[in-house]
Amino acid sequence: MIGAMTNVTKLAPPQIRKLKPLALTRENFALYGEAILPAPDGAPLPGHEAEGLDLSRGRPRFYVMRLEGRGLGFRQITRHRRVTQCLASTLGQDWYLGVAPPKGLDDPDAKPALDDIVAFKVPGGIAIKLHAGTWHAGPFFPAAQMDFFNLELADTNEVDHHTVVLEREYGTAFAFEV
Repeated sequence: MIGAMTNVTKLAPPQIRKLKPLALTRENFALYGEAILPAPDGAPLPGHEAEGLDLSRGRPRFYVMRLEGRGLGFRQITRHRRVTQCLASTLGQDWYLGVAPPKGLDDPDAKPALDDIVAFKVPGGIAIKLHAGTWHAGPFFPAAQMDFFNLELADTNEVDHHTVVLEREYGTAFAFEV
């Protein structure tokens, strides 16, 4: 048939929301997880380092995650409802992360509110632990490639990877103001 039409839905270009990254402190990151600061070898833990680390629902996986060409913006955000996750730059480089609080942990269809999404600049010498259910996008960085230490469960990306495509759900994407 000549000139047949197909049913194609086109998405409008997303509205870009700018996020000014906050400086990471234990206090302002507490809603999303924990900032793990350097401490001398053998020093007693101050009582809050990686508090609440939960890898009890499977086999832990600690690995070096190589990321390429991430840029400084995101169109989707993810959470892991069954596990905490720890991230740190392997070479001490600064990086960026978008996060939203872990609301609706028992609801597999929950979505973060756009106004709840904030950004942090993570200094290279600091690791983070994300609470179970914290929405996160990243790591992001301006370099062509970076490596990160990642601690999660071996099957997290197969069985506990809940993603919301912000562009499709809200017509919105985010860009870091750096």
